[in-house]
Amino acid sequence: MRRREVIAGFAAAMWPLRLQAQKIRRPPVVGVLWHAGNAKEEEDYIGVLERTFQDLGYIEGKNIILEHRFPAEQPDLFEKLAKELVESGVDLIIAVTARGATAVKRATSTIPIVFVAVADPMDAGLVDNLARPKGNATGLSLMTIDLSGKRLELLREAIGNLTRVGLLVDPTESLTRGVITATQAAGATLGISVTVQEAQAPEYIEQAFSAFSGGGAEAVIVAQSSMFFNERARIGTWAWAHKLPIFVLNAEMVPHGALMSYGQDFPEFFRRAAAYADKILKGAKPSDPSG
Repeated sequence: MRRREVIAGFAAAMWPLRLQAQKIRRPPVVGVLWHAGNAKEEEDYIGVLERTFQDLGYIEGKNIILEHRFPAEQPDLFEKLAKELVESGVDLIIAVTARGATAVKRATSTIPIVFVAVADPMDAGLVDNLARPKGNATGLSLMTIDLSGKRLELLREAIGNLTRVGLLVDPTESLTRGVITATQAAGATLGISVTVQEAQAPEYIEQAFSAFSGGGAEAVIVAQSSMFFNERARIGTWAWAHKLPIFVLNAEMVPHGALMSYGQDFPEFFRRAAAYADKILKGAKPSDPSG
């Protein structure tokens, strides 16, 4: 009898501690490092990400907390905000674009990373194997370079007798050289001259369109660039002013004045990123988020 009383007394003493532990247990915190300067500029994808988490059963503030950070395309801010998220003790980080993902990778080797919209994760040093990456990073890569020739073919089908095309590139993007080489090689095969103009910042984009127009370009392909996405409305305005149809890589740019797009379904990328995050938060490793 005495032993039972001791056990009962011990259980009674532990009960308040269990209640206290339940009270202080916080929901998982997911950091999201975007590339634009504010939520308005990212609204197309923030909405998709938040709705997907809701569909997976998460309620903001109850069983998940999303910490958004906006570096405004500033290299130093990518580094600063990545470090800030890591030091705040988040449970997982979703990093948008290679610049954001590499900044987070430099800041932590332990917190799981889900990257989105990275052209070449291996070249960026995020993973060592695309099929089954090791370490703390996983995510979704683009096929930007591989689709360069197909985009030129589609543009020629849309615009008959096409002979001169402009290619607008952002030299700060790591995939730019590959895109130029692939597009010009496809142009040589199709009998289309491809002229390249670089714009490393928003103030150079209008100059590029003026050069395309003055050089006789009949259309412009806008290469992959997070900065170009941010400037999609102004790119459409400048293209219209110079009477140049533009071909873009993601559908979200089309309503702002593009003729057509061909590329990955970016909203689906963010839906899948949320699904990866969900599995990792439930115990899966970044090397196998679907398993």
